[in-house]
Amino acid sequence: MDVLRLHGAGDIRLHTEPDPVPGPGEELVLMTAVGLCGSDLHWFEEGGIGEDRVHDPFVLGHEMGGVVASGERAGERVVVEPANPCGDCGVCRAGHRNLCQQVEFCGHYPTPGGLSTLLAWPQHLLISVPDTIEGDNVALLEPLGIALHALDLGHFTVGMTAGVYGCGPIGLLLIRALRAAGAGAIQASDPLPHRLEAARSSGADDVRPTDADGHPTGVDDWGPVDVAFEAAGEDAAIETALRTVRTGGRVVIVGIPPNDRSSFGAALAREKGLTLVISRRMKPQHMHQAIDLVDRGEVELSDLITSCFPISRGPEAFTKLVARSGLKIVIKPSA
Repeated sequence: MDVLRLHGAGDIRLHTEPDPVPGPGEELVLMTAVGLCGSDLHWFEEGGIGEDRVHDPFVLGHEMGGVVASGERAGERVVVEPANPCGDCGVCRAGHRNLCQQVEFCGHYPTPGGLSTLLAWPQHLLISVPDTIEGDNVALLEPLGIALHALDLGHFTVGMTAGVYGCGPIGLLLIRALRAAGAGAIQASDPLPHRLEAARSSGADDVRPTDADGHPTGVDDWGPVDVAFEAAGEDAAIETALRTVRTGGRVVIVGIPPNDRSSFGAALAREKGLTLVISRRMKPQHMHQAIDLVDRGEVELSDLITSCFPISRGPEAFTKLVARSGLKIVIKPSA
């Protein structure tokens, strides 16, 4: 089978390898669509993410779907839940499986991800998708789940106003999830014009470009919003969230910063009595909620996919990811 392996920062190569052999409780999945994520960008550009580094060539990819290729479910279209938590630790038993420290997570070293023709993965983590979720859209269900988890952390309720600062795919899905959940006014910012246009078409009411320092035009005239989401991985976006959220509001930090560092001025956050929450991945129910929202037609996905590549052109796909010239890039391993 074909496999893309990251060898180090900026070094991703195509390999031909034997097909995996599924272990007990696992099935093979023929991978049809794998989305490239901001965390994949960190792995590619920095050779790691947080404290985890590339020690030997491994396979990225955790936003993924395909067709079951073994067992009784062969032929079934599925989205792959990338997190396999232990289920037994205190964190898991408390209902926070997304925070399990013993988790196996596809595409996070050392667990192989989906950028290969075939993936062996526990069958209970292969979730059936209805025919209403077409083709490559299956690769956007996991990031939509990330957005839904962020909404929960923001204690969002119908009619609340919101700010989304950073309009990459996660930010755009946050806007769409907020609109589907009955948000009042939504404001958004990003430095890239094509992302601002996508934010407007996703349902944002007021979109503004950021300047060279990462601050939106007229930021002091913006807000206050009930809840603010930082989705850029940049300190300036955190500062924007602190400045625009109402006194006593909540700020949800979703973005992953470069070099594992974030900072902000504490005085304003303290003066306003803000609650800051850091989001990590999603809980199991959010994948099912994502499927349900798309199945009911409440969230559109297909227009977010701006580039598709066969796995043979994987290095080119990562070059485009670095350039941030589109929205969601999808690699099709079995094409």
